[in-house]
Amino acid sequence: MKNAANALLNRIEFPVLLAGLVIAGCLWGFEELMEVARATTPHAFDTEILLAFRQPGQPGNPIGPPWLEGAMRDITSLGSASVLVLITTATILYLLLIRRPGTALLIFVAVAGGQVLSSLLKVGVDRPRPELVSHLVSETSLSFPSGHAMLSAVTYLTLGSLAARFLHGRATKIYVLSLAVLTTVLVGVSRIYLGVHWPSDVLAGWCAGFAWAMLC
Repeated sequence: MKNAANALLNRIEFPVLLAGLVIAGCLWGFEELMEVARATTPHAFDTEILLAFRQPGQPGNPIGPPWLEGAMRDITSLGSASVLVLITTATILYLLLIRRPGTALLIFVAVAGGQVLSSLLKVGVDRPRPELVSHLVSETSLSFPSGHAMLSAVTYLTLGSLAARFLHGRATKIYVLSLAVLTTVLVGVSRIYLGVHWPSDVLAGWCAGFAWAMLC
């Protein structure tokens, strides 16, 4: 009995330690990016990356073929509030139907809490949207951190990690988690491509989102 308890404790300790390290690293990264956001002038890497997504000397024209702009609009919608609410609601209802209220509550707290946290951080930093390039979609909220990047990380990583727990086979688990990470990354990149966020906004959104998802 004692050996079994020690083995179980060891299995729990490593994931908790790993989660703690990820959260600490994300919080450190977010703090560093917050200093960039509060600077009076844009950081060089912000301006260079943002301009790299535009034709040289034409800040109103994005790089790539014409269809790419439309594709980026479609991808960025995967991080919109309406899509994330739809996905979260459908998942919660499904979990309630299969009688897993605890998991349903966890998902609600993770996503709703992430939304509240994102709004508070935006107000606290009060960074305007970039004006260096034209916006290819209309946005009216504050810029830091990127809500799309943060809430995509919170939603897709939480759902992906929970789904992986119920799947069999290492390859299947890796596929689901990789898909969640890929979707989160693509949403963040689309925000920079569309010119509505500085790269540091997106990086901060990923840091905060990863930390919150891991904490939940």
